[in-house]
Amino acid sequence: MLVLLSLCWGGAFFFTGVAVRELPTFTIVIGRVGLAALALWAVLIVSRVELPRNRRFWREIVVMAMFNSVVPFLLIAWGQSHIAAGLTSIFIAAAPLFGVVAGHFLTSDERMNPARVVAVVIGFAGVVVLIGPKFSEGGLLGDIGTDVLARFALLGGALCYALSSIYGRRFSRDGIPILVTATGQLSVSTLLLLPLALYIDRPWALPMPSLGALGAVCGVALISTAFGTLLYFRILATAGATNLLLVNFLVPVSAILLSAVFLDETLQAGHLVGMALIFTGLALRDGRILALMRRAP
Repeated sequence: MLVLLSLCWGGAFFFTGVAVRELPTFTIVIGRVGLAALALWAVLIVSRVELPRNRRFWREIVVMAMFNSVVPFLLIAWGQSHIAAGLTSIFIAAAPLFGVVAGHFLTSDERMNPARVVAVVIGFAGVVVLIGPKFSEGGLLGDIGTDVLARFALLGGALCYALSSIYGRRFSRDGIPILVTATGQLSVSTLLLLPLALYIDRPWALPMPSLGALGAVCGVALISTAFGTLLYFRILATAGATNLLLVNFLVPVSAILLSAVFLDETLQAGHLVGMALIFTGLALRDGRILALMRRAP
């Protein structure tokens, strides 16, 4: 299931990489959340599950939608219009590192310990490597252009995911079914984004996109978002959060392989160094490598 989820989420960067060649940011994102919401509503109806009607749930789901869908999807889609899909996935893989820092300040049961401090330092060293030098044109050490701003946008998306994972714990504590949370979140995201997409992108005035671009939007909506969300919560319920973290190692691999095969994208040596540092930080944050080292003779 982890491998399948990594293909779904890695595929999101691949699908978006295809769509941004012909469609603007808001149009891609509204297509993603709107179609995914419709798919989950179909599952909701078949399952005969009803959405809560209390105001507290909907207030909280609006916050969840902003941090888990609206803002990160927009930042990632815009960032990926300037950066390759494989590199984008590496930036988003840093989300658990942000989660370690945010968890220390925002929760009572996710405090930092020496191993996590080392993990964060190493992981963010990888982020600095990715943002700092542009490896061929100077990057942050030279002129701060659109490419560097796109990298910060991707980090903003990763930070949103980290914050939403902490905020979203309240839904499971309240006993709200996974399908209800996911459907409510994507439905609210659609309502929030639709007016902006209509006003900013004026999709009716855009040239008719190719079947490839339309298929990419359907893929990122139905496979990466709708099915991926359900699979994510399924793994969370059966294998636990610690095992679920392993998907962060697999998603960039899937994205890079798909992008290399279908989009002819390549990573430079410095990108691989940054990815290795982030993966090392994730491995230390996971804790099992240190545990194995302690048990080794």
